[in-house]
Amino acid sequence: MSTMFVDRTEAGRDLAISLERYRGPATLCLGLPRGGVVIAAAVAESLDCALDVIVTRKIPAPRNPEYAIGAVSEGGGIVLNEPEIRAMGIGQDYLGPQIARENEEIERRVQLYRNGAPLPPLRDRPVLVVDDGVATGYTMLAALRAVRKGGGHPVVMATPVIPPAVLDILSFECDDAVTIAAPDPFYAVGMFYENFEQVSDDEVLAILNRWRRRVPSKRRTA
Repeated sequence: MSTMFVDRTEAGRDLAISLERYRGPATLCLGLPRGGVVIAAAVAESLDCALDVIVTRKIPAPRNPEYAIGAVSEGGGIVLNEPEIRAMGIGQDYLGPQIARENEEIERRVQLYRNGAPLPPLRDRPVLVVDDGVATGYTMLAALRAVRKGGGHPVVMATPVIPPAVLDILSFECDDAVTIAAPDPFYAVGMFYENFEQVSDDEVLAILNRWRRRVPSKRRTA
């Protein structure tokens, strides 16, 4: 299988082409840190819409930190893969402390990325929830439900690549699901990028700070 994208910025620009109907400053583009913020910035730049982050954290399986058995989002939302949790014999003695740790990390990141401020107003505006790729789908699911709870409409899932089965599931959790590819078989998000280096907190913060200093196009041309 050949790679599809040079890097996240290219993928974001490609994704924006399919999101053209949401162009304009009324739309809010929310990136999932960290890699999703790079994609979201490229989308927001292309569509001249607002940019921010929505912080979610996966709940990892015991002895397999890459495998998600659920996720938590800022605002306290929790989604769990109950059948998998039962099958693996995972009890509250593991889940409780793990959820608490992930919530602490969410608080740290919200403080870092937004100085502890809440999400921007979501009610009755288009909200694009963007990640650099979706695997199990739990962090995206937690984000979509948080945006829905906040009153965003339409709620749009946007990602360059996602497994077909997960796309089917998440399509029921949003008003619109936009992707470039849903390959089968699907092994890992990074396989679809030539450059998929880890994104640091400093890089996320630099993107957000640069965006906050940006003058929207309407004012630039006024």
